[in-house]
Amino acid sequence: GGSGTPGPFGLEDRPVNFTCLAPDRSGAPVTITTPDAFPAAPDFSQPTKILQAPGDGSRWFVLQKGGRLRVFDTGNPAAAPTWLDFSSVVNTSSEGGLLGLAFHPDYPAVPEVYVSYTTGSPMVSRISRVILDDVDAPVATTEQVLLTVAQPYDNHNGGDIAFGADGHLYVGFGDGGSANDPFGHAQNNTRLLGKMLRIDVLGVPYPAPGYQIPAGNPFAANPKCGPAANAAACPEIHASGLRNPWRWSFDEPTGELWLGDVGQGSREEVNRIEAGGNYGWDCREGTIAGPSGCGPGGFIEPVSDYPHANGDVSITGGYVYRGDGLPTLRGRYVFGDFSSGRIWALADDGQGGFDNEELVNTPYNISAFALGADGELYFADYGNGRIRRLLASGGGGPDPVPPDLADTGCVDASDPTQPAAGLIPYTVNAPFWSDGAAKERHLALPGGARISRTASGDLTFPAGSVLMKSFRLAGQLVETRLLMRHPDGGWAGYTYQWNDAGTAATRVTGGLIRQVASQTWIYPTEDECLQCHTAVAGRTLGPELAQLNGSLTYATTGITANQLATLEHIDVLAEAL
Repeated sequence: GGSGTPGPFGLEDRPVNFTCLAPDRSGAPVTITTPDAFPAAPDFSQPTKILQAPGDGSRWFVLQKGGRLRVFDTGNPAAAPTWLDFSSVVNTSSEGGLLGLAFHPDYPAVPEVYVSYTTGSPMVSRISRVILDDVDAPVATTEQVLLTVAQPYDNHNGGDIAFGADGHLYVGFGDGGSANDPFGHAQNNTRLLGKMLRIDVLGVPYPAPGYQIPAGNPFAANPKCGPAANAAACPEIHASGLRNPWRWSFDEPTGELWLGDVGQGSREEVNRIEAGGNYGWDCREGTIAGPSGCGPGGFIEPVSDYPHANGDVSITGGYVYRGDGLPTLRGRYVFGDFSSGRIWALADDGQGGFDNEELVNTPYNISAFALGADGELYFADYGNGRIRRLLASGGGGPDPVPPDLADTGCVDASDPTQPAAGLIPYTVNAPFWSDGAAKERHLALPGGARISRTASGDLTFPAGSVLMKSFRLAGQLVETRLLMRHPDGGWAGYTYQWNDAGTAATRVTGGLIRQVASQTWIYPTEDECLQCHTAVAGRTLGPELAQLNGSLTYATTGITANQLATLEHIDVLAEAL
């Protein structure tokens, strides 16, 4: 738009672009290896979970199924004493044992941990707070049992626990075991089985009330539920319809909860858990009908699932990776299979969904993944009692997309708020709503290359092209995105975060959530860019004939003219209009 001088063409000549060009991707594909992370460490007995304390990369904590929680110093892994011991009370039948650990968010200033284990006969699951007398080598500890759930069978116990960014404790329980969820626990909201729970435990007096119900839980107004049958829907429930959420995790920058739900006879699934969501079991198993045969019921389909084949029969949920050692995996969910040992990362399928990209086929029983304080991925090798890590080997090379927007060649290096001289501005007739942001758009074409078009009016940009879009809130630059068609023909999206002064922008990898004044602004991951810019949509969304058939005031000339006429006039369209 604008109100400049009317003219037949906004530009007389095609800008010469030598600087804003999509670079080659980094080198050959990276090979993922899984070496022993701590060769000097002793063998651990059936490790069920491994983790580090918040912000502390000096020690690793290893939960053993038999009830002992061992710890070792990364500088001296050979010494791995027992840190807490529940072996005298843990029931290890079938899938039972010491299953989950979560540190108080303010640990070690608040010397408390929370544990999940099975005990008793008949078996129950127990969630407890453990108050430590010493965080280095506790001797006298106080256990406070907060929540107990009766287990009708000794499998599908779930058992993972973790604190969310909201400060509440999340607890995953399986459906209670045996085939086909015979009692329909996962779909019965008067039971805690087959659910993700969300409870408030921090600073809550013990024994009464022990824990409180956070506002926002779907049934928050109801009385608390007991270990077994209850009269009303349980207020502890956050989400339902789960078979066995053995391992799951929060993605810290986004707050999203990613969960691997172990299937029965056909499918294993990855879910993103939402408050009040019902994930279908046992009416659904992954993306197919479940064994109970119930019809559609407003179930949330998995983000991804995979069939039982090649030994893949038991998913182990992982983490969204945001480290530095494996740059090709940034922003992607990495997970594995306990039985086959294969490890995957979710990959955009070009249709708005995900495929499982196999990273490595290991010979290990992967019982749990961990995100180290160093941001790297580790996993527990259950059968051999080892801790292994994911490591890049060969290929790769430096990331060709610069960390500073000023170095991309797409903006004026002396004033990165302005486009480089070789870029062509454009606007669209029907802009996408972007949380109230105003947008500025530019395109860059390599050399004398031209844009071709399809019969439907979509535009096809040559390899090397870059589309740049900047977002402003109340006049303040917040984000600049670059959608690049690399020389190999593949598209990829990259985004940059502006500083508060609006003078420089640095690249965001793996996504980010930021407060801008009173507004929450979400920077997408690389994969999320391509969830909208799909292959079916031709990757580019705004630049198509119908969208560009309108006028624009060109800043360099002050002339207002039709964009298509201008693009044709400066010879960037391969076919005449």
